[in-house]
Amino acid sequence: MNPVSTTNRSAFTGVALMVIVAATSAIDAVIVRAVSPDVHPFVIGFTRSLFGLLIVLPLIWIRPSVLRSNYSIRHVVRATLKLASLVAFFAAFARAPLADVTAIAFTAPIFVTIGAWVFLSEQPRKIRIIAAIIGFFGVLLVLKPGQNSTLPVGLLFALLGSFLAAVIQLLLKPMVGRDSAQTLVVWNLAVTAPIAAIPAFFFWSMPTAEQWFLLTVQGVLGAISMALVTYAFSLAEASLLAPIEFLRLPLVAVLAYLIFGQTVDWNSWAGAAVIFSATLIMASSARYPRT
Repeated sequence: MNPVSTTNRSAFTGVALMVIVAATSAIDAVIVRAVSPDVHPFVIGFTRSLFGLLIVLPLIWIRPSVLRSNYSIRHVVRATLKLASLVAFFAAFARAPLADVTAIAFTAPIFVTIGAWVFLSEQPRKIRIIAAIIGFFGVLLVLKPGQNSTLPVGLLFALLGSFLAAVIQLLLKPMVGRDSAQTLVVWNLAVTAPIAAIPAFFFWSMPTAEQWFLLTVQGVLGAISMALVTYAFSLAEASLLAPIEFLRLPLVAVLAYLIFGQTVDWNSWAGAAVIFSATLIMASSARYPRT
């Protein structure tokens, strides 16, 4: 078989999987918004991790070796941060326009670049520094600080969630070299569920049958999405796949308008475009060797 055609097929599969991930993420945001008036973000975090864990239990039963890891303690730290990031985004989805929160979520690569520079002593290329500055201006466009007397609480939660997501990526960097993708996914779900149960207990209110259905769908989609992202990045370069995530924004905008009547103003579109450009510059710079 032609190695070039095999590579192209793998890249196409990776892109297709990321398109599916973008769609599931958009549905995830809509579900959170739909249940958030009555279900606390900590409860949503618990049900999401619980139903996700149920999805991978057969794998753990069939292959218990998947739990063999070199980073047990680090998995616990990662799971705790993951839960905090999810809850922050859930709180953001409940309080702010879905498209604005989605746009802010794309700042994670910018935080990763800054974090790698500060904490991992990586020397970023000039182009990435420029991209980080561009992304910062994009965030300001979405936050609209000149038009609001105070910054929207929902969008501040989104910034927190994005920052924590970046910390998780930095934590994962040394782990992916020794733990398999399946081990990373299974450990995350297995540890997050019991941790999430603790705060959920204090904010628990029994969901209705309809809410249980939506929460179940969200948990299943979350587990599937995590697995698809992991597999996609094993098939194709990150610089090719990362921009696909931005499909989430138009998908979320359309669903938010059709279901909740939310519209997106020009500031949000402009800010999202600037953040997208910054992230695209960072992803593209990975293709070329340092000069």
